[in-house]
Amino acid sequence: MLRRIYTVLVVAMLIACTTSPLGNPQLQLFPDEQVAQMGASAYQQIKEKTPEADSGEVNSYVRCVADAITDELESDTGWEVTVFEDEAVNAFALPGGKIGVYTGLLEVAENQAQLAAVIGHEVAHVLAEHGNARMSAALATQAGLTLAQIFAASSGDSRAQLFGILGLGAQYGILMPYGRSQETEADLLGLDLMASAGFDPREAVDLWRNMAQAGGQQPPEFLSTHPSHDTRIQNLTERMPDALELYEQAQAQGETPDCG
Repeated sequence: MLRRIYTVLVVAMLIACTTSPLGNPQLQLFPDEQVAQMGASAYQQIKEKTPEADSGEVNSYVRCVADAITDELESDTGWEVTVFEDEAVNAFALPGGKIGVYTGLLEVAENQAQLAAVIGHEVAHVLAEHGNARMSAALATQAGLTLAQIFAASSGDSRAQLFGILGLGAQYGILMPYGRSQETEADLLGLDLMASAGFDPREAVDLWRNMAQAGGQQPPEFLSTHPSHDTRIQNLTERMPDALELYEQAQAQGETPDCG
């Protein structure tokens, strides 16, 4: 019986295995419509709990930058942008075309290009379907651990103790590195997005230097779902020649955002 369940699980995972925009393997177990509905639901919950910024100038500024980024996308999704009055240095984009920016971020993102780097990064997560991939990886991991626990329960105490550490092993050996891979991909795709929209990609490096100064102590990189600031900057710097080429092309085509 366990072998049959395991076979079904493996087949399902093989069928759902895809590649990300940069060629990284990832699972997609959830239908796009369901993921979009989940994104819209989460967005509504955030809006109910967090006050929106009432400054017309701030709202216009953020929407101008966000619109310049999303105008570069091939999809016809109508993106909703909300600025939240909150000191968190953060932003997000959700499936279903939802973007949220916290006013605390505007203290660190010093100009429109640096804000574009953040919004481009968040939108890149949606384009690469990282939300679906994260949920799929978590579901597959949990299913595997459940099977292991069933097997261990019928195999004696010593084996049960061995499988008992799998939860920790899965967390640090599978899910966290997977998150770092996604963050790196979003950094690089976001860099391309901002450059294609006419924002100077070199400002992305300055943004992460600002983040490093504002962020305080970071956990060791291998215990984090995010790359270290130094790693981010190194990856962005290596991709910069390609991004600058996109930026120059955008400028030549009249893509010169002026959001203030």
